[in-house]
Amino acid sequence: EVQLVESGGGLVQPGGSLRLSCTASGFSFSNYAMTWVRQTPGKGAEWIACINSGGRTTSPADSASGRFTISRDNTRNTAYLEMNSLKSEDAGVYYCTKGLSNSCYEALGAWGQGTSVTVSS
Repeated sequence: EVQLVESGGGLVQPGGSLRLSCTASGFSFSNYAMTWVRQTPGKGAEWIACINSGGRTTSPADSASGRFTISRDNTRNTAYLEMNSLKSEDAGVYYCTKGLSNSCYEALGAWGQGTSVTVSS
């Protein structure tokens, strides 16, 4: 059974940083792309960034690239999202997702349960 467990969310002040982790099990982690998706009531689901097994990253042009960094450790079956200079609009529930392949341009498969990020002073 595929399992994705996110952690690292919480309350942070504007300008602060958080590092989200996603620990995977139940599949061969190193063979699949991993994507972080944010869900907010106002905007719905937003694709934040994707990383393939070789470490190549992809993110939308209007994403928080430059402030957010996706990475992975295949030896630990874990993907990360480092978030810096956080703004109120970065708040939401962050989900780790498993791709259907090692490509960041295919549909998403399994999702984790999400970790909530609140940015507030």
